Amino acid sequence: MDISGIISAIVIGVIIGVLGRLVIPGRQRIGILWTILVGIAAAFVGTAVASAFDVADTAGIDWIELAIQIGLAALGVVGVEQAKGRR
Repeated sequence: MDISGIISAIVIGVIIGVLGRLVIPGRQRIGILWTILVGIAAAFVGTAVASAFDVADTAGIDWIELAIQIGLAALGVVGVEQAKGRR
C-alpha cells in the first residue's frame, strides 16, 4: 500500500467513523480519536467482509460495502463506549 492509499484509508475511516456514530441514537461518550480509529478499523474490516461476499467491486458506488463498513463502525463505537464505561 502506497502513501496515497494510506491517506485515503484514513480519510475514509474518519468518514465511516462519523457515520457510524450518527447511526447510533443518543450521545456517545468517546472522543474523536477513538471515533477515527474505530472508523479506520471498520473500513478495513468492512472491505474484507465485502470482498469475501464478492460485493466489494461493483459498478458505481459500492453501497453494500459502505453499509457493511458503517454497521461495523456503529458496533465498534458501541463496543468502545461500553469498554470505557466499565472503568
